[in-house]
Amino acid sequence: MNDLVVSLPTDPGLRDALGEVEGVEFVTWDLDTAPPRDRFDIVVPPYWGGNRQLARLEGVDAALVQWQSIGYNGVAKHLPQGMRLANAATVHEASTAELALALALAAQRGIPEFVRDGEEHRWQLRSFPSLADRRVLLVGYGGVSRAIEARLGGFETRVTRLARTARDDRNLAGEPVTVHGFDELGACLADAEIVILAVPLTDETTGLIDAEALAAMPDGALLVNVARGPVVDTEALVAELRSGRLRAALDVTDPEPLPADHPLWECRNALITPHVGGDSSAMLPRMVALIRRQIAHLQAGEAPENLVLGG
Repeated sequence: MNDLVVSLPTDPGLRDALGEVEGVEFVTWDLDTAPPRDRFDIVVPPYWGGNRQLARLEGVDAALVQWQSIGYNGVAKHLPQGMRLANAATVHEASTAELALALALAAQRGIPEFVRDGEEHRWQLRSFPSLADRRVLLVGYGGVSRAIEARLGGFETRVTRLARTARDDRNLAGEPVTVHGFDELGACLADAEIVILAVPLTDETTGLIDAEALAAMPDGALLVNVARGPVVDTEALVAELRSGRLRAALDVTDPEPLPADHPLWECRNALITPHVGGDSSAMLPRMVALIRRQIAHLQAGEAPENLVLGG
C-alpha cells in the first residue's frame, strides 16, 4: 500500500509534534509557492495564511484540506470547486472558552480600570459587579459555547442558550438543556446581564447584534464577542459604549485588525484583545491529535471528521 502524502506548513512546532507516522510521507508546503506534488491525501494550510492562499490548490488533486480554524467564512471563494475541507472543531474550543471567561471576569471585576490605576501608581478602592449571580446568555450553542458553559459552572451564574433553531440539547456533561431560537433573540437579550457571542459568521449572523438588539440589552450589560467581528454592528456598538449604557469585551472586531484611529479604542468601557481566542499553547496538541485522527480515518477508508465544504 502506498504511503499517504500529507503537506504541512512551517507553523512552529507542528512537524516535530506530529513525529513520524507509519504509512505517511510528510511534505513541507506553506501554499506560498507552486505545489511540490500533484497529489496530496491531506493538505494542512498555514494557520495565519488567510483564505486567499487556498487558490494555490487549483489543479492539485487533494483528498482533504484540513483547515486550522473553526471558522471558515470566506473560504469557499478561494477553495477550488468540489474540494473537501474540514474545519478544526475540537482544537480551539478550550482556548476560546478560556478567553471568553477571562474577558467576562476582567470586565466584570474592573481589571482594566485597576491596571490603569496601577500605571499611575494610584490606590483607589472601587466596587464592581461579580460574575456570580449574573444572567448569562450564550448566543450560539456549538462547541465553543458548550466549553464556555462548562467553565461557567463554578461561578454560580444562570445560563440561557440561544441558537439558530430552538431545540432540546445536551451540555458537555450530557445533561439535558433547552436552547432557544433566534426568533427569541430580543427577549433573551432583554433578560441578560452578560451576552457572550460564539456563533459562526454566516449571512444570517452578520449584523445579528445590530442597533435594535443592543437597545434590547439592559443598562450596564456586558457584550463579550469571541465569534467574528461582523456579527456585531460596530457603529451601533460604539454609540452604546460612548453613551456609557453598555460595556463590551471583544476578541474580534469589524474591521480587523482594528485601525489605530478607530473610535472603539477610545471607549474606556471596551476591553479589546487582538483575535487571540484560539491561539494558545492548547492549540498545538489538539491540532496534532486532529491531524493524526484524520490520517487514521483515511488509512481505514473512513470519512474524515469535521467536513464543512465539499462533503
